[in-house]
Amino acid sequence: MTTAARLRITGGTVYDPANGVDGVVRDVCIEGERIVADLPSGVPRLDARGMIVMPGGVDIHAHVAGSSVNHARRLLPEEHAADPVPGDAIRRSGTGGTLPSTFVTGYRYAGLGYTTAMEAAVAPLAARHAHAELDDTPILDSGCFVLLGNDDYLLRQIATGEATRARDYAGWLLGVTRGYAIKIVNPGGVARWKGGGSERNVTGLDDPVGSSAVTPRKILETLAGAANALALPHPVHVHCNNLGQAGNAATTLESMQAVAGQRAHFTHLQFHSYGGARGKEWKSAARDVIEYVNSHPEVSVDVGQVMFGAATTVTADSPVEYLLHSSTGRKWVNVDIELETGCGIVPYAYKEKAAVAALQWAVGLELFLLARDPWRVALSTDHPNGGTFLSYPQLIRLLMDRAYRDDRLKGVNQKLLAGSALLDGLAREYTLSEIVIITRAGPARLLGLTSKGHLAPGADADVTIYANEPDRAKMFATPRHVLKAGTLVVEDGQLRRAPAGRRLSVRPEHDRAVTRDLKRFFDDYACVSFENYGAEPVA
Repeated sequence: MTTAARLRITGGTVYDPANGVDGVVRDVCIEGERIVADLPSGVPRLDARGMIVMPGGVDIHAHVAGSSVNHARRLLPEEHAADPVPGDAIRRSGTGGTLPSTFVTGYRYAGLGYTTAMEAAVAPLAARHAHAELDDTPILDSGCFVLLGNDDYLLRQIATGEATRARDYAGWLLGVTRGYAIKIVNPGGVARWKGGGSERNVTGLDDPVGSSAVTPRKILETLAGAANALALPHPVHVHCNNLGQAGNAATTLESMQAVAGQRAHFTHLQFHSYGGARGKEWKSAARDVIEYVNSHPEVSVDVGQVMFGAATTVTADSPVEYLLHSSTGRKWVNVDIELETGCGIVPYAYKEKAAVAALQWAVGLELFLLARDPWRVALSTDHPNGGTFLSYPQLIRLLMDRAYRDDRLKGVNQKLLAGSALLDGLAREYTLSEIVIITRAGPARLLGLTSKGHLAPGADADVTIYANEPDRAKMFATPRHVLKAGTLVVEDGQLRRAPAGRRLSVRPEHDRAVTRDLKRFFDDYACVSFENYGAEPVA
């Protein structure tokens, strides 16, 4: 069938938990780009009898565009040769691998039923590049999280107690870069790394960063307060200190406590939920971390599940990437982005027989299965860090099928799993409604995207229709139909159209007087002029 201005999806079993619909056979009506309550008889129909109907997927945290992602693509030519994507009447040519090219990223997300994805780490200086790549990523609506946790101007405001100016700076920066949310990565640690000397990172929340008045704790408090004062739709998005280190759960819990009472989102929580001690044996601390999340409704998380197979670690956390490069001997990229942030890239592979990888896999599943409120726990692999977004269907099966999960558990290295709740036997199996929550309704709500993640009248007409396969991995890997803003982009399992996506951004109200001081700062320190900074669209 062809796309139509009006369409009635008939006979499907609808899962729309945001509106209390749990497996009800009903019609979904589309007019233009929106869901509507009803349509007159005689409009085109799409027969969904026996199929599952749900909103389009929303990925709250992935690395899909921008200078760091492009550096990673350049680092991995072998992946391009192994996974070429020829062009055809609909597709532009490109490459796959752990970091698909821009057009292929859009095609493959749509091929899973996803219609929205957020780029999780954009240096302000490179925002124009990120937007150019997102412009070349079809189908997906997208937005950028702007890196601020090691920004030189911000740290100067904290050092002098200028919290209000820090807030106004954050508001100005989000507007001028067309960003969507404030991102913190290893607060203070990247600034120390760039500073050189003997102390190349922070290890605790009260370590000084250039000044005794500036600490990771103060950075967290300042930016969490700024995000809430600016009334951003998504709270501060936090990548904690000590990522990937044994014993880092203590740092994670302390970070959550530092912003207690304020909205905050803690990302790829799996990488921050390890017990033990640095340099000593690792163990799971997932139960302790998720219990804190369970009891604090102002906190939300995405998991950052590790999936076995090829990955590429891409992060603004430069010191972590140096450690990974040093321990593996793999090729790497390290970039210091002058006054703002850093970047590190190391190709990696998670193996079932590797003890640490097996622990990481188990910790992520524990977080999912022990979480009591799926509305605050979003599905992610921190693509491509814990595995690519193409592994989402397998992850969904792990959550929905205990027998499959237990069978996979038997095949992994058990060395570090003593005391793991997963090894003790977690019987929980996610329902289809819960999967819709953690992949669609929940991320949309956490992002403040009121027209996404549901199928009520007025919602974006982003709809995915799956065959009701008993093998849930197969089901979620091969949607029968996908509609984006009312356009049928996947039909009978084949990509039929690739329309442009829409950019999601904010422009918070702030005191514009901050720009007077910023102009002086740019004149004194920056490599670009104040007037040429940012990512405003070219007229």
